[in-house]
Amino acid sequence: MLAKKIEKILNDQIEKEGYSSNLYLAMASWADTEGFAGIAQWLFAQAEEELMHMMKFVHFINERGGHAIVPAFEQPPAKFDGIKKLFDQVLKHEQYISSSINDIVALALKENDFATHNWIQWFVTEQVEEEASVQSIIDKLKMLGDKNMYMFDRDIMTLRGSEK
Repeated sequence: MLAKKIEKILNDQIEKEGYSSNLYLAMASWADTEGFAGIAQWLFAQAEEELMHMMKFVHFINERGGHAIVPAFEQPPAKFDGIKKLFDQVLKHEQYISSSINDIVALALKENDFATHNWIQWFVTEQVEEEASVQSIIDKLKMLGDKNMYMFDRDIMTLRGSEK
């Protein structure tokens, strides 16, 4: 049985994961309309992954005797200020999610909820990978400057595949 504090923080994470999915979906739609089909494909994949993360929280809460609550999600922005700034925003968001996951780890330990602590470790590892993947993309964008975006856009999915 989940302690109420644990149930609440996990339900809060449902909102964060759902917003993440919507944010990446909005970014993908923007990239798609700006002619960056490869970047859009990468972001659509991220949106699906974040939705899967949200579902993991829903199932875990319910399996542990809690009640998962699916909230309304804040509408993400519809326009972005270029590819480099978009990926800077992705990294900042992933760092925010990592911090939130760390808060869950800390509370699980404080509450002696070792089942939640064990379960959340998958997300700890996932966030390390997410941040590293986005940082790698940002590093490549820095090398390119504003040039060769066509090739970057074409090759971005191979970047994702080699780093995950």
